[in-house]
Amino acid sequence: MISINTNSAASAAAYNLGNINTSLQKSLQRLSSGSRINSSNDDAGGLAVSMKLSASIRRTEATQSNVNNSMAFLETQDGVLKSADKLVARMSELAQLANDVTKSTSDLALYQTEVNTLKSQLSSMMSETFNGVSLFSGAVTATPATATTLSVVASQDGSQTIGITQANLASVGVYVGTASGSGIDISSATGAKNAISTVNAGIQNLAQLRAYNGSEQSRLNFASDTLSLNKTNLEAAKSRIIDVDVAEESSKLARFNILQQAGTAMLAQANQSSQSLLRLLM
Repeated sequence: MISINTNSAASAAAYNLGNINTSLQKSLQRLSSGSRINSSNDDAGGLAVSMKLSASIRRTEATQSNVNNSMAFLETQDGVLKSADKLVARMSELAQLANDVTKSTSDLALYQTEVNTLKSQLSSMMSETFNGVSLFSGAVTATPATATTLSVVASQDGSQTIGITQANLASVGVYVGTASGSGIDISSATGAKNAISTVNAGIQNLAQLRAYNGSEQSRLNFASDTLSLNKTNLEAAKSRIIDVDVAEESSKLARFNILQQAGTAMLAQANQSSQSLLRLLM
């Protein structure tokens, strides 16, 4: 059937050209944005999964930041414990120096003056804080309290926690003292002799505190490494869903360009075909 009112070939060519133009625009958008999914109708399921992965990535980053802050807490704590180690070592040295038969009572009194000053400094160390959080617990015991007092979330879903200790520096002070009149007294020969073993007990507790601190830092380091790996894997999973394959999409773009040119030419040809009917009327 030959008709003037309806040009089916032109309609079909226009329909196909419209679809090709839509595909071409999507391909251009994907390549320009770098994303395969630019709207929900591109891939509704993929978009939903990528949104959940994005949230997991953000939570992982936040968790890692918190773990790093906890690491800084322990590093600051260890810095104070290191200073306390030097302080107690000096007390031990003074106690040994006081165990000298050639020292007079006035000499021993001078040694005790320095010891009292060191005691006051140790007392000041016990009140050190990190961002307003106490580095040390206030319990006064003869043995270090190693029970965890702070809980650090170590996974993005909150299911894993790591305990860190507010070190019991008072367990050192209970031996060497934290003020004049407490702890060791080397102002006499007898006191100086007894002070050596007392200071050694304080050093033993301090060593235990630093050992616990080091083990907790080590565990947090492993937790931070795990979070970094999890973040990398989550980002890779999200990339596989939402990122465009540039090589593949470039090939599609070239194909759509060719089809668009061919479709435009065929639409023009279909529009021209109806003019041949005029010859039948002439």
